[in-house]
Amino acid sequence: TRHLFSFLAHRAFSSSARQLKNKVPEAQKLFQADNGLPVHIKGGTADVLLYRATMTLTIAGNGMENCHWKSNCSCQTHGVQ
Repeated sequence: TRHLFSFLAHRAFSSSARQLKNKVPEAQKLFQADNGLPVHIKGGTADVLLYRATMTLTIAGNGMENCHWKSNCSCQTHGVQ
């Protein structure tokens, strides 16, 4: 078992293991391009959908919170505005 562990450890950290391509420079070019688009649109359809979902949840959550505070306000229950 010691030999197996040694083999697996060497395989996991050796240079012959699968190399991952660095995609950061490509993403930097995409997002830093001066094409007049807002940053939340530059990433494509998935980024646009994620942005819209985030904004919808944020606005809906704030609206619900405001509704909650208005309905629990002690001023309204006593007729004072």
